[in-house]
Amino acid sequence: MFPLALALIAAAIGIALWTVLSSADEKATVRSSLRQLEGYEVDNVRDQELLKPMRQRTVQPVLNRLIDLGKHFTPDGYTDKIKARLISAGISNPDAPDRFIAIKVVGFALAPVFVILVFGVIAMKGMSGFVVAALLGAVCIYGPDAILNRRVQERQFEIKQMLPDILDLLVISVEAGLGFEQALDRTVGSVPGALTQEFGRMLGEVRAGSSRADAMRAMEKRTDVPELRSFVLAILQADTFGVSIGRVLRAQADEMRIKRRQMAQEKAQKAPVKMMIPMVFCVFPALFVVVIGPAIINIQNSF
Repeated sequence: MFPLALALIAAAIGIALWTVLSSADEKATVRSSLRQLEGYEVDNVRDQELLKPMRQRTVQPVLNRLIDLGKHFTPDGYTDKIKARLISAGISNPDAPDRFIAIKVVGFALAPVFVILVFGVIAMKGMSGFVVAALLGAVCIYGPDAILNRRVQERQFEIKQMLPDILDLLVISVEAGLGFEQALDRTVGSVPGALTQEFGRMLGEVRAGSSRADAMRAMEKRTDVPELRSFVLAILQADTFGVSIGRVLRAQADEMRIKRRQMAQEKAQKAPVKMMIPMVFCVFPALFVVVIGPAIINIQNSF
């Protein structure tokens, strides 16, 4: 009897959901058809609001409230710093800083909720409860900044790794007879990646009327990569003093390859130092247990 009742309840819920979804689908079809009619106007304010998409009617007002709340408590210049970091991470959407601030507000609101959950609901006590609550609160508050900083570092590392290869392609193209901007355009179309995206944006700014020097300085400021900064300075000096672009590009390509090799050697030299912590705290205790443990047990049994 009990399984039959559950089956009837599940069937009733399914029929109700199907009816609601069907009516919502029909309403959405009607609204999309009405939007396509030229000159169609709705006199009722409620009907005008219902013609808007679901996301604009539900999510956007909540997001706007969070953005206003975040801007009210953020210090001066914080939004500009967030915008610069987002651009360095390759996120050029104008709404991205506002969304990031909204996420920060949600994180600050969730931090005390997790603290109450740890101590009130789960009832963890002592040092373990304090550590769990502190970790959850830190994740909520500093998690968005940590993720954004990680994306910025990954993109900067990608630009550093791609720069010598891109310069080699530019050297080949310039020495083959192409101009600097034509060589950049061909390289952008041939090689995908973060650096070619920045070069493509720079070429777009030049075609829009900006000077090449201003566009390259803006690209260097967006990426904030020292190797790319030295490349931009070398190209600007070559334009100023009339030096051959091909010769400058070849010298820059050789220098960037040397820097990339030195960076790899530096990481290789740091590897043994970084391996000491897991070896001391993870590998050596297990090794001591395996090697010295049987000897200690034999000594205890002998006495």
